[in-house]
Amino acid sequence: MKHLWTYLFVGILLTVPLWLHDQYFLHILITTGIFIIGAMSLNLLLGFTGQLSLGHIAFFGIGAYTSALTSLGFDIPIFGDFRIVHQPWHPVAGILLGTLVAGLFGYIVGKLSFKIRGAYFVIVTISFAEVVRLVALNWVDLTQGPLALSNIPPIGFNLPLIGEMVFWQKAPNYYLVLGLAFIAYVLIQRIVRSRMGRAMIALRENEPLATSVGIDVTRYLVFAAVAAAALAGAAGGLYAHYIRIIDPDIFLFIYTVTMVIMVVTGGKGTLAGPVVGGLIFGVLPVGLRAVAAPEVQWIVYGVVMILIVFFLPRGIVPAVSGWWHRKTGSAPAHVRPATSNSPSRWPDHHDSRNKAAHEAKLASAKMLSTRMEMKP
Repeated sequence: MKHLWTYLFVGILLTVPLWLHDQYFLHILITTGIFIIGAMSLNLLLGFTGQLSLGHIAFFGIGAYTSALTSLGFDIPIFGDFRIVHQPWHPVAGILLGTLVAGLFGYIVGKLSFKIRGAYFVIVTISFAEVVRLVALNWVDLTQGPLALSNIPPIGFNLPLIGEMVFWQKAPNYYLVLGLAFIAYVLIQRIVRSRMGRAMIALRENEPLATSVGIDVTRYLVFAAVAAAALAGAAGGLYAHYIRIIDPDIFLFIYTVTMVIMVVTGGKGTLAGPVVGGLIFGVLPVGLRAVAAPEVQWIVYGVVMILIVFFLPRGIVPAVSGWWHRKTGSAPAHVRPATSNSPSRWPDHHDSRNKAAHEAKLASAKMLSTRMEMKP
């Protein structure tokens, strides 16, 4: 039954341009899909490692600007008469380069900032996003500053026997976004279910315990930061070539908040959570415009978000999944979302030996954390 609903959902997504003739709503679905990709990348950090990054939009914007400048070309002066001249490249090369550059910045930020935790890490990520925004605003020779980069070429392909295809229409862009979202989903799924993904989840659940069993904290956190930044950069490049104009406002804090809302309301630490949360909070404002004034729209938007967080604190996907498994009597298959200070619950099929080993590890982790606190 679960697979039937999955196939039905995928079938609906594949046929949207065939029955949705309103181009504005199709545009909303395209932009929502791009931000869902960004939310999925943020979920890799927030949901599976427990690290809150409030500067994630910086990687999105870095990917957008890198891809746009690569496809437009530039000529900027450096140190007097010395100039850097770049001829325009194909938009696909721009998106690939934007993904790599965003991943590189993710590595730098992760390597420097994962030595700290909690509120300090949040402050570092916010500061990084603001620094990148100021660079985009003030480096006028390269980014055009507040005048924006315009006339960004759309994505296109030169296929054998078909010729050159340029995605001017919304339907091809919709399928392009849907394809990239599917690739991002599968990639994150493979990461989460791999050895590295299990290590990241262990760090999320109990970092001292994970450290005591030999997990390299910095290594896995930096890997998650690089993967999340690269996916956000790819989404940003796709956004730049679809909108075809970008300015420093792309780094606004509200976009990071939007991604966080998508992750938290949908269910952090689940693969489908950002997708569900993104669709709800991406389409909801558009649906309210036909029946409510602008002020009422934001009130309803906020009330819906508060109700979801209040009544479904773990998110929509874990709540619905838990209800379904209670109804059918089957065991949940998704990754359990992060819960702080939650007691370990062992199913009946675990024997006493496993339980004793687990309790011994918890005791050793508590001793380790106590020793760390006693250090000056």
